[in-house]
Amino acid sequence: MKLGIVGLPNVGKSTLFNSLTKAGAESANYPFCTIDPNVGVVTVPDERLNVLGEMYHTKKIIPAAIEFVDIAGLVKGASKGEGLGNQFLANIREVDAIVHVVRCFEDSNIVHVDGSIDPLRDIETINLELIFSDIEILERRIAKAARAARNDKAIAKEVALMEKIKAHLEEGKMAKSFEDIADDEEAEWLCGYNLLTYKPVIFAANVLEDDLADDGAGNEKVQAVRDYAAREKSEVFVVCAQIEQEIAELDDDEKKMFLEDLGLSESGLEKLIKASYRILGLISYLTAGEPEVRAWTIKEGTKAPQAAGKIHTDFERGFIRAEIVSYTDLMECGTYAAAREKGLVRLEGKEYVVQDGDIILFRFNV
Repeated sequence: MKLGIVGLPNVGKSTLFNSLTKAGAESANYPFCTIDPNVGVVTVPDERLNVLGEMYHTKKIIPAAIEFVDIAGLVKGASKGEGLGNQFLANIREVDAIVHVVRCFEDSNIVHVDGSIDPLRDIETINLELIFSDIEILERRIAKAARAARNDKAIAKEVALMEKIKAHLEEGKMAKSFEDIADDEEAEWLCGYNLLTYKPVIFAANVLEDDLADDGAGNEKVQAVRDYAAREKSEVFVVCAQIEQEIAELDDDEKKMFLEDLGLSESGLEKLIKASYRILGLISYLTAGEPEVRAWTIKEGTKAPQAAGKIHTDFERGFIRAEIVSYTDLMECGTYAAAREKGLVRLEGKEYVVQDGDIILFRFNV
């Protein structure tokens, strides 16, 4: 999974990135301190892996991973070259979802690029830059295909679709709200354009420490972001980037105590991972044995052969069956042998839809 982090300068974007990835991206109290896109890979916390590791006396534990791309702070006019310009938007075209950091706190020591704190205005500013960038992409595609469209009905159909999407964007609307899709072919084309405004969005409402305990319930700016996100079918999580940076320096036991002192049950990273799995419709299945215990991320609704293909294409091509026990059943039985005796280890075929927490051994023949 790959997430792109965007936001205006000085909203806490690079501070959050640093704390999530411990990659040390430069963070300073002025715009454009991130000159190149920073990339960091974060492992997905999953206590199930450690439990299975002990049960199987495994040599190696491999969690799922998320790649974060931190983009330089955008400003009004970025798509026309203002600030650091539109070049950075290209860096998030390949991400699965966008994490939009929005400042929901007042602090006279940290300047805001627009002089005041207004999260909905900030969201609109970023959205417009993403829209302008998408319009530019479509204009190029249309210009390239226009001549061929005169003699090719399929290309003409696609050009007509691009024109409709472009008109939709020019009304200030996001591509994900475009619904004038005639068939599966057009839906596939729209997905293939990799438009920024078609990607799922997770809003990170950045607050001060005092707003963390009640998850921002008493913060009007956070509520405004939540109301907006609900209309847009987006996810929101409340985070204090500064606190996350402090947490990032602690070991697991210290981190747990620190969070308890703050009245929190999970870190911002854990909130973000849950939000990203929800909005992208992802789950994890597990493989376990002495060589390694590993988590594999797949889309909800994935059938067994395609899940096997995540490990290796040969597994999918030569799929015979899957031997499966749920993590919950295995924990209740205590051992794999006990789960088998109780009939909780199942053999499933090609039509089986993999569930979150399934522990799977694939049988295949190539």
